[in-house]
Amino acid sequence: MIALIIITFLFLCLYVFMQQPVFGKTPTGKQMEYIRQSPNYRDGKFQNLNHTPDINEEDTYLSVMKKFFFEKSKRVKPKHRIPSVKTDLKTLTKERNMLVWFGHSSYFMQLDGKRILVDPVLSGSASPVSFTTRSFLGTDIYSAEDMPDIDYLFITHDHYDHLDFKTMKKLKPKIGKVICGLGVKEHLNHWGIDCLIEEKDWNEELILDEGFTVNTTPGRHFSGRKFKRNQSLWMSFVLKTPTMKVFIGGDSGYDTHFKTIGDIYGPFDFAILECGQYNSSWKYIHMMPEETVQASIDLKSSNLLALHWGKFSLSIHDWDEPIKRAFICSREMDVRLLTPMIGEPVNLVGENSFENWWENIN
Repeated sequence: MIALIIITFLFLCLYVFMQQPVFGKTPTGKQMEYIRQSPNYRDGKFQNLNHTPDINEEDTYLSVMKKFFFEKSKRVKPKHRIPSVKTDLKTLTKERNMLVWFGHSSYFMQLDGKRILVDPVLSGSASPVSFTTRSFLGTDIYSAEDMPDIDYLFITHDHYDHLDFKTMKKLKPKIGKVICGLGVKEHLNHWGIDCLIEEKDWNEELILDEGFTVNTTPGRHFSGRKFKRNQSLWMSFVLKTPTMKVFIGGDSGYDTHFKTIGDIYGPFDFAILECGQYNSSWKYIHMMPEETVQASIDLKSSNLLALHWGKFSLSIHDWDEPIKRAFICSREMDVRLLTPMIGEPVNLVGENSFENWWENIN
């Protein structure tokens, strides 16, 4: 009887904890009815284009847990401060076409007079519990308060390292328009984000403003902020401006969709792709660095910016392994890889020159 009371109490505590706003909200009612009409929603959840196991067929959940607890690199986090350069985003002239990386998958762009923000996580943590999955020392030089007014905010999917409750609450008065996948709007509305939210399925077109168009495209990943996965849709985006074409890639395993997107929408001026937090055990939902380079080739992109590393540790590899492997592969495959420090401006028009800043950081 005592054991039953304790178990009941623990489950009650867990239930109350899971009701906290940070976990977001799952679509219901008319919104759920609309989602069920999507060709990408089947058997009670969103599906990838091709069969995508959660883990490699040769692994088990037990072996994956064993890797996480017992096989992590000793350099999974840097021991020393990550170098950075802070660019004042509020004083930039809108005529300058440029990009600033905030670490991991968060970045700011100015394109043809529009200010754009992608997957901002600026609270110092990529977790529903703030004392876990902390950012590396030196990587939190930007906060929501440093952001200027934003014309377009892109959310690629609802994982905690891409959609941050605290950041979104602080950004609320600065956001003009949000572009996201089906189901993500429910989280934002739950948090009181009441700006214009354009919630889309794959393979749709959205006219943002005169000369600015977005085509929504697939990724190979998953979603979820609670225990039930794939109740919202993970996305990538083709952003066309009056002078430029940019591929905004969210998290994705390597698959045929990159070549399809390249054939339909390419060539691109810039491909912004994930490169980090990978492992052979979950190879279907995250790319290896060499696959990131190949994906940029498939997309027919002139430049590659490899993200999803440099701020949080979500896998078991060395913190700098992603950029080292991508750098070597890009040289071998003649791909122009851009390697800015956090906060260092990237010219979207004109030349760039970056140092191998990650070297000699333990």
